[in-house]
Amino acid sequence: MQATRLFDYITKQFDDGPIDKFVGSRVGDDWQFYSTADVIEKSRKLASGLLDLGIEKGDKIGLVVYKNRPEWVVTDLAIQYIGAIGVPMYPTISSREYEYIMNEAEVKICFVGSGDLYDKVSAAQSKVDSLKEIICFDKQGGRPFWLDFMNDKHLVKVESISQTIKSEDLATIIYTSGTTGNPKGVMLTHLNIISVVESCSDLLPVKKGERILSFLPLCHIFERAVLYVYTSLATEIYFTGTDNLGGETGDLASVKPHYFTTVPRLLEKVYEKIYNKGLALTGLKKKLFFWALKLTDDFEHGKKFTGLDAIKRKIADKLIFSKWRAALGGNVKGIATGAAACPAKIARVFSAAGITITEGYGLTETSPVLTLNHYYSGSNKIGTVGVPLDICDIVIDRSEGDYNEGEGEIIAAGPNIMQGYYKQPEQTAAVFKELNGKTYFRTGDIGTFVDGPNGKKYLKITDRKKELLKTSGGKYVAPAPIESSLKEDFLIEQAMIVGDHKKFVSALIVPSQDALKMWCEEHQITWTSLQDIIHNEKVHARIQQCVDEINKNLGHIEQIKKFALIGNTWEAIRNDGTESELTPTMKLKRRIILTKYADEIEKLYA
Repeated sequence: MQATRLFDYITKQFDDGPIDKFVGSRVGDDWQFYSTADVIEKSRKLASGLLDLGIEKGDKIGLVVYKNRPEWVVTDLAIQYIGAIGVPMYPTISSREYEYIMNEAEVKICFVGSGDLYDKVSAAQSKVDSLKEIICFDKQGGRPFWLDFMNDKHLVKVESISQTIKSEDLATIIYTSGTTGNPKGVMLTHLNIISVVESCSDLLPVKKGERILSFLPLCHIFERAVLYVYTSLATEIYFTGTDNLGGETGDLASVKPHYFTTVPRLLEKVYEKIYNKGLALTGLKKKLFFWALKLTDDFEHGKKFTGLDAIKRKIADKLIFSKWRAALGGNVKGIATGAAACPAKIARVFSAAGITITEGYGLTETSPVLTLNHYYSGSNKIGTVGVPLDICDIVIDRSEGDYNEGEGEIIAAGPNIMQGYYKQPEQTAAVFKELNGKTYFRTGDIGTFVDGPNGKKYLKITDRKKELLKTSGGKYVAPAPIESSLKEDFLIEQAMIVGDHKKFVSALIVPSQDALKMWCEEHQITWTSLQDIIHNEKVHARIQQCVDEINKNLGHIEQIKKFALIGNTWEAIRNDGTESELTPTMKLKRRIILTKYADEIEKLYA
């Protein structure tokens, strides 16, 4: 059957032959699974319960959990069956952000997982008039429990409503960080997401009954879209978190997955562990390890090795690479990575060891995939984000900038492009562009097409036009509001947030020379110069207090983990022959600052 609504995929799975182990998670030491039939039954009964609570077509329902779990899938389907709109949210954001999102979206009910999530959402509830009920997936004293809301009173009505849902109906609003600091609600229809699911299903090396490990958050469109692919293909999905993946008793070893998606940072961590184990070896074993590692340097997909080169790689595979595969469970055929740039070194090492890395590219606004390196057919080029999906028209637009040869802003058209930002018509208009009679979405990323295998053109991301940072974990951070908060302290004159493709967010901070001089006098600290005083422990501690205060109002991902004090004020005009750090209108020249202070930034992440 051809899916026209997202809930058609669970129907397809049932019609093709329901499976006993569809979605599962750990309960204590054991894995507990819901079958295809379980998920359909529970989701329809929950949909009936939502109707009992007065939920109508078009109403918004929030979802927030720390770890992926089967209850999320059941609730997602229940929301869809009655034409409501799911609003998934990150568990690490602040109560202020919950308040903003739920107010704008007019969320009526919010389902929450374990931990402090009920308390965080409840803290925002008094300022969210629309929010009538917070429902827990786990029993927490006398708090509302999700199973208590299931009934079979309106099952006929649920079926009747589900028949009226159209592919162009809104399925979800996913909030993504905005440059103004407030998140923007990306409106995606059933068709938006289905178009990507259908285009990608044949590109993943998974079959019915094979095991999938799912740990990237389902509130992000990357894992959400691939969940529908897994549902269509009837795989066994093991939900877990990143805290129990490795080791002899970890989920990779126990599940022995055939496939999973990840962000580059996790692959970097696995590589770091492998490398450190190699360093700990001695004698011949250590030499063999680094000899095998060196062999991965010239790996390219489709490259043929013959003679002595082929023999070397067979030996390396037997002695070294096979152990790496075993550490990932022994069955992994491929790993898809996205949400942030994957270092070519990492992709090369894993792929050479028989664990094919396929990197893709997209945004929440594009549901999310625009391009993908293929697992099959050899269409995979390391250092690129792959070839456009067959549904996407991607253009390198050079009309509005001073770009390097061949580069330009990546703009895209296709059925996967969002409907717009919820209640934000001006911001919506700003990201669309008419070209040759067609409407394109402006990604804000700079790229170029390069030649690759099979005579295809592969997209290579070269820069970012927009100022949003993206950590190596794939999370967006808007720097401007954080920088403004820092500068509210009288001792801080200038600040720039860094962390693009890094493990965490840091800050470069320029103290206010006059204010700091006065503060030093008050605290009996001898003043010499700004360049010297930034190394004083008491000065550093005082700035740390400011950072700590600001962090209290930030989500976990946004929080400043480290900072460096800069002893030179940034200027719009420099008389020393170096390039100025500010524009004439006093905006930060981020690229210039990143280059000038590359050493200081490197130390923050060393």
